[in-house]
Amino acid sequence: MRSGLIAQKLGMTRVYTEEGVVVPVTVLKVDNCQVVAQKTSDKDGYTALQLGAGIPKIKRLTKAERGHFAVAKVEPKRKLKEFRVSPDNVIPVGAEITVEHFVPGQFVDVTATSMGKGFAGGMKRWNFRGLRATHGVSVSHRSIGSTGNRQDPGKVFKNKKMPGHLGAETTTTQNIVVVKTDLDRGLILVKGSVPGVKGAWVSVRDAVKRKLPDSAPKPGAFKLPEAAAAPAAE
Repeated sequence: MRSGLIAQKLGMTRVYTEEGVVVPVTVLKVDNCQVVAQKTSDKDGYTALQLGAGIPKIKRLTKAERGHFAVAKVEPKRKLKEFRVSPDNVIPVGAEITVEHFVPGQFVDVTATSMGKGFAGGMKRWNFRGLRATHGVSVSHRSIGSTGNRQDPGKVFKNKKMPGHLGAETTTTQNIVVVKTDLDRGLILVKGSVPGVKGAWVSVRDAVKRKLPDSAPKPGAFKLPEAAAAPAAE
């Protein structure tokens, strides 16, 4: 099980295949996504990588957060996210994961906070049919109808589908195809839409319901920091 990465949603556009077919894609920006910490089974009880991305306002960081980044010798990050990995796919601390971590044609799962839509009715929130357009219905066409039973049980059961807050919750879209990657600009183009608004942080990982392509790099595609890469070159 490989690590994922943290990207930022820029928006949607279109690309053309060699046959001239239009493919709608979402553009994800990967900028300086580094490994901040490692979780090991001996110390923490599980194996994972903590990744960070983005540039925060330094004045908003606590001393504990500044010390956490100082130990890893990485720049402070705005977004932190843990990814479970297998012991043979651990990436060194300070390494920067690149967009070549995913290959074109690969299936990925994208997780983000969905777009908030405020207070919504039953028809929009739960796809209720609503009431009839005529035959005695006057002002309740979009109402949800009865919500309870009779005097027994005399209550509305919990988890009843009713109007309420819609969106702004963690959502995962599975089995999205990677159309193209651009290493120079740090872009990943995936087919279709992904959760979140423009500028939202998203987590991209290998699809759990699809086989990993043989061409996918293991433990991943990353660049070591210059200080660590210099002794290795010698």
